[in-house]
Amino acid sequence: MVIIRAKAPLRISFGGGGTDVSPYMEERGGAVISATIDKYAYCSLARRDDELVNVTSLDYNLVAKYPLNGKLVYDGKLDLVKAATKVMGIKNGVDLFLHSDMPPGSGLGSSSTMTVALVGALGHWLRLSLSDYDIAELAYRIERQEAGIIGGKQDHYAASFGGFNFIEFLGEKTIVNPLRIKAEIINELEYRLMLCYTGKTRLSAGIIADQVRSYTEKKEDVVRALDETKALAISMKNALLLGQIDEFGCLMDQAWLCKKKFSSKMTDLHIDELYDVAKQNGAVGGKLLGAGGGGYLLLLCEFDKRHILAQKLEERGGKVVNFAFEFNGLRTWEVSTK
Repeated sequence: MVIIRAKAPLRISFGGGGTDVSPYMEERGGAVISATIDKYAYCSLARRDDELVNVTSLDYNLVAKYPLNGKLVYDGKLDLVKAATKVMGIKNGVDLFLHSDMPPGSGLGSSSTMTVALVGALGHWLRLSLSDYDIAELAYRIERQEAGIIGGKQDHYAASFGGFNFIEFLGEKTIVNPLRIKAEIINELEYRLMLCYTGKTRLSAGIIADQVRSYTEKKEDVVRALDETKALAISMKNALLLGQIDEFGCLMDQAWLCKKKFSSKMTDLHIDELYDVAKQNGAVGGKLLGAGGGGYLLLLCEFDKRHILAQKLEERGGKVVNFAFEFNGLRTWEVSTK
């Protein structure tokens, strides 16, 4: 039996998140800067001899089966798989095994990255010739348009392309600008950046819906915060290319202040406390990853305070997670089993 596997990297978004969400990105244009890390979403696929899709999801501790010729119901249970098999025109039954290195709701783009892994495995099986742009757009269509899961566009592109990217959303067009960061700058970032789990995951849809509602109502503070967030993403790109690491951290801090204006659900007392502790114990700057409400804080530390900062955060219930940067995007391969 031949098994097809796919792995796609999760990402950390340094700045610009929120400007990749409709209708802001179509009306005013968005920009984000992000990098992929050595945490992944995985999909394994094996063909069946019937017309059933059998899915095992470790992340949700769920096993489900549905017929390809039946009416699909998007009920919150494996909607990404249902949407992917429909959009990609799957006619033969498959077994799918899904899991991720980080939990859903982590702020690391796990849902969109899993969609990219699904597209990769199904596309490999169907022998489709898909570019990185094709994969990202197909994953976006599956998750946002077909499954109706509200959210942004950056994660699909980050997972598909991999590496450090400055991504522009210009109306219907998306442009990925790979960043050529010097090796010593990357090493310094890995040395001084810290991921801290806040202790809880969150559902991003409600927070993003709140942001979208405020934007469509043209609330001045939210529109201004989104515009400033986009400008900060450009400044972050420049600081990173120039090797201005401390300036980069200060810009992350400014970006977090802007992001908190998107929605009242963006943060809570515990997250604010962790961030304050970080700033008081050696963090130059940082931000909450993803849509907000939980998940991971990304912090840039003074090099000689990292161990102190880690201790203080864990005393307050945080959990520090090690990571390194990943420079490859989606990868697929086959393996034969007896």
